[in-house]
Amino acid sequence: VHLIPVNPIREDGLNPKSRKRIMPDLLTEPPVVDPVYEAHVYCNIPTIAERSMEGHAPHYFKLVSAQVLIRHGDRYPLYAIPKTKRPDIDCMLLPSRKPSHPQLEAFIKHMSKGSAAQMDGSLSSLPRYPSHSLCEMGELTQTGVVQHLRNGQLLRDIYIIKHKLLLSDWTAKQLYLETTGKSRTLQSALALLYTFLPDFDWKKINMRHQWSTIFCSGSCDCPMRNHYLEEEQRRQYSLRVKNSDLEKIYVDMAKIVGIPTRQLRASNPIDSLLCYFCHNVSFPCTKAGCIGMEHFKVIKRHQLEDERERQEKKLYFLYALLATHPLLNQTVNRLQRIAEGKKEEVFVLYSAHDVTLSPVLSALGVTEARFPRFAARLVFELWQDGKRPKEHFIRILYNGADVTFQTSFCKDYYKRFSKPMCPLEKFVSFVKRDMFLVFNSTSYYDACRRRPL
Repeated sequence: VHLIPVNPIREDGLNPKSRKRIMPDLLTEPPVVDPVYEAHVYCNIPTIAERSMEGHAPHYFKLVSAQVLIRHGDRYPLYAIPKTKRPDIDCMLLPSRKPSHPQLEAFIKHMSKGSAAQMDGSLSSLPRYPSHSLCEMGELTQTGVVQHLRNGQLLRDIYIIKHKLLLSDWTAKQLYLETTGKSRTLQSALALLYTFLPDFDWKKINMRHQWSTIFCSGSCDCPMRNHYLEEEQRRQYSLRVKNSDLEKIYVDMAKIVGIPTRQLRASNPIDSLLCYFCHNVSFPCTKAGCIGMEHFKVIKRHQLEDERERQEKKLYFLYALLATHPLLNQTVNRLQRIAEGKKEEVFVLYSAHDVTLSPVLSALGVTEARFPRFAARLVFELWQDGKRPKEHFIRILYNGADVTFQTSFCKDYYKRFSKPMCPLEKFVSFVKRDMFLVFNSTSYYDACRRRPL
């Protein structure tokens, strides 16, 4: 751990501007689950160039579509720890400040011309990039913008330059863009889009607004989805109650900030502490003491245990199947249209949240995947077999890693066949039929209403 000298402590015991490094530089993945390492991965600080597996296929295959689901980039916390000073993070975009990007300045200029874009409903009133000298709650930070400028550039190199998915005369109909109504998701989408299609024509941009974080559009009425979510929340609660180390840490932190333990718990301190951690700002102090790395580690370790138990107990999986069917069904329908020769919506971007990506990964059966980090991306690629043009295959990639054969519907395929991807029909039958088998149902409507035996 490198420590940078801090400012002298004032007489009242408070440190006005501590900038102590609290994030160790970890280069190799530790053998056991290390909460500090996992938090480091979650922050996704833009440093080294990323290697990715997007766009890899035998030379005779043609890429015909890429559907991308992202989580917004690094943001300011959604919760504050009561009676502590909020972390001092600047949300103005300054190309001279790290982390930066060669196209950050051009991005800011281009965003200021965005009034010609078609933005659904309330999206038109949202700012197109962050601009507060002290971040507002939930606001995208410069780090968050840079994360998606890098995502867009990486996808451009592969999909535009290498595979010519969109040509220079691309039309508005070839893009499908959708975001929730939060500034952080809109701004993340625009940052990715800017480096994917540099200096794009704003008149070709039609950004649709999705009011639901699970992107269920017109199919959100699903009583059993809510039932499984409530059961999952009960499981979470009972795991927390059983963890005596966690309880001790909450009691200790509550004493430091001078509030009741239950109030501290309700303020969701991990969300706030992750912001301090990701931005290398030392954790908050009061006259009664400082919140420290040990507090952070215990809470983060519990979060990781919760994710592990969530995979084992299957309640979340049942919730995930019902929560994500509308979005996956929309994806499958679009891929089928493209496979039939339609040239519309060949590049799709959904800009969303951790609560969007996490259930999609669970529903697909990708149980080994980490919880979605800041600026996580999940990509569905559609490929046409050049030797048999009627045959289409999909690849699924998560943060650049190929997870196609971790999915429940394609696990066994590659053991019997040599092609490094999954037949589109397997994905179609999973979404149209197999997703409901566990509910003893044959349709989404029925599965949403059938009580478990």
